[in-house]
Amino acid sequence: MLDMIIELLNEAETDGWEVTDTRTQGWEFYFIRHQLDQNRVRDVEHINVSVYKKFDSFLGKASTEIPVTAGREDAEKLIRQLCAEALLVRNPFYTLNEPSEADTEPQELPDVRAIAKDFLEVMNELPETETEDINSYELFISAKQVRFLNSNGIDVTSCYPSSMAEVVVNARKEEHEIELYRMYDSGSCDKAALKREISETLKYGRDRLDAEKTPNLGKCDVLFSTDASLQIYDYFISRMNTGMKYRQLSNWEIGKPVAEDITGDRLTVTALRRLNNSSANSAYDAEGAPVRDLVLIRNGVAENYWGPRQFSQYLGVEDSFIPGNFAAEGGTRTAEELRTGRYLEIAEFSDFQVEPMTGSIAGEIRLGYYHEGDAVQIVTGGSVSGTMADFVKNMYVSKELKQYNNMLVPAVTRLNDVSITGASE
Repeated sequence: MLDMIIELLNEAETDGWEVTDTRTQGWEFYFIRHQLDQNRVRDVEHINVSVYKKFDSFLGKASTEIPVTAGREDAEKLIRQLCAEALLVRNPFYTLNEPSEADTEPQELPDVRAIAKDFLEVMNELPETETEDINSYELFISAKQVRFLNSNGIDVTSCYPSSMAEVVVNARKEEHEIELYRMYDSGSCDKAALKREISETLKYGRDRLDAEKTPNLGKCDVLFSTDASLQIYDYFISRMNTGMKYRQLSNWEIGKPVAEDITGDRLTVTALRRLNNSSANSAYDAEGAPVRDLVLIRNGVAENYWGPRQFSQYLGVEDSFIPGNFAAEGGTRTAEELRTGRYLEIAEFSDFQVEPMTGSIAGEIRLGYYHEGDAVQIVTGGSVSGTMADFVKNMYVSKELKQYNNMLVPAVTRLNDVSITGASE
């Protein structure tokens, strides 16, 4: 099928093309409590095609998936349709990636059986009690083989694992019961980390039953020690993206500090080729460019942009790529040192977002721990707000790091003077 599509693309009147052939072999398990309800094996293939057409000084692009069951006539019709649609797009001209001599490790499909075994062992070792236990869970373990080809001669393949665990936790107290949902993405299985994360969720379920309404705290320091912190670090990563820069949605400049008058920790953020247990360990990006390690921000100073070929070329960044993994270095203080004084540590949000263009943050509190001296109050409700443009100047991060799939970030992040609206208002 793939050979036929390449032949049709070479025969068509295109000014360039790209093909991504993704094969996924996977196992799926569906449990009610710890009783297997059903399981199945997947072996699927998806072929996505992009066609490019020149028009004066513009370049148009159109994309679609060609079903692997399509015959020659249907595939040819879809390609002709893509050529027509591409002429309707008016992007300033840019070129596609060229073949690279970058080295990569040998490509072998991951062992799905071994990864599944690790997940199942973790789920059977959880510290459940009569009042906190697992309601149900689903496991999706996959081995991916992604082959990318383009009209300039690139033909590269990446193999890597991609897994997901969906877990529903129940906690009960007298006549009250609460249900918490979690989704854990990874490549292979980090057994210790997964067990720790689900064990913490069991504890959060218990604490939610004892939570009181969040008081109106006004301005208060907020600690992030769960996956909500990823939104904060994504703010730094996104503002170094060439698409954001070209569209003038980011004003960060290479060689200049990301903020003036920084008194807190100065972040160093790096794009990584590989991160243990990540589901984004592809050797090549979605456009066939080799992925490598690259420092984006060093000690609070912008150093390198990253992004797709199109916008990178517009900015004069020729050696560009789209990374899959990112890491932010730890700060000057330990997590214990950051957990001092008056602060609200939020373990769970109904929703938390950091808007990358303006830096505005907003989130509804589902579970938090308000600390004032030696007193600790479990709280729920209310919201947080503010802007990263202010917080980045005196933000502190822990020396300890924590990994969430494709991102390695400080385990604790402290933002000063966040606005806290109480639940009673």
